Amino acid sequence: MSSGTFWEDNDLGRKIVEVLAEVTYQNPDHHLGRPFLTAYQLAILFKRRFPEDSNHLGHPVGGAGSGLPYSLASYLAGQLSRKIGSGEVTNIEGGFLSNRQLLRIEFDDDGETITSSSTSTQYVD
Repeated sequence: MSSGTFWEDNDLGRKIVEVLAEVTYQNPDHHLGRPFLTAYQLAILFKRRFPEDSNHLGHPVGGAGSGLPYSLASYLAGQLSRKIGSGEVTNIEGGFLSNRQLLRIEFDDDGETITSSSTSTQYVD
């Protein structure tokens, strides 16, 4: 019997921390600290590390042109945003990248190019 949401039942918070901990850094002592991952990078790495969870959710990584209103990237980002905002998650920081002067961001998902749907030539001054 399920005790809660898919997130809770499958301990996705812990699994995301595992994914983040496995990211290697060229200079771990850099004065700016650790680099961040976008939701797309997190989704790609999560899918590789936990394919059973990714398959169960049934969401593609996402990206522009996917034709779907949902994605693994948006699911993970949305859950983390809510849980960070509520104080439930305290060991992960969130953030977002400005679209100013940004045309396109592309990611490599094991040979498949994923183009971020969150980039645009539209921005507010």
